[in-house]
Amino acid sequence: MSMTETRELLEAYFAAFNAGETGKMVALVTDDVIHDVNQGERRVGKEEFWAFNLLMSKSYKEQLNNIVVMASEDGTRGSAEFIVDGTYLESQDGLPKAGGQTYTLPAGTFFEVREGKISRITTYYNLQDWISQVSLDPAAE
Repeated sequence: MSMTETRELLEAYFAAFNAGETGKMVALVTDDVIHDVNQGERRVGKEEFWAFNLLMSKSYKEQLNNIVVMASEDGTRGSAEFIVDGTYLESQDGLPKAGGQTYTLPAGTFFEVREGKISRITTYYNLQDWISQVSLDPAAE
């Protein structure tokens, strides 16, 4: 793939994310996609990627803004930085209690591309910043 084709692929991925179209996101990844989330476990394969995204859509409502996509000259790697504007909808194990808190968080993702599809997705953000933003005031509960 060319650098331009990789950028278009990644832009399509982010458009599908923002539209809440998990099926379109899954269609853009390889069968053996590697998915690494900040301070989380590695998931391998489309089925695990699908399951993760379904869980995320129940627990968080997110829009990615100010997305800047970059790609290597040979089109095999790409990255993006963006701002996550979200709402915490459903509590997750080991994380603060959800109560509709909103957050704004800078983040970045690195990608590998193979045969026209995304073969690796690695996302980073500051988990402590997110926890601070969504931690409910105990006096308010």
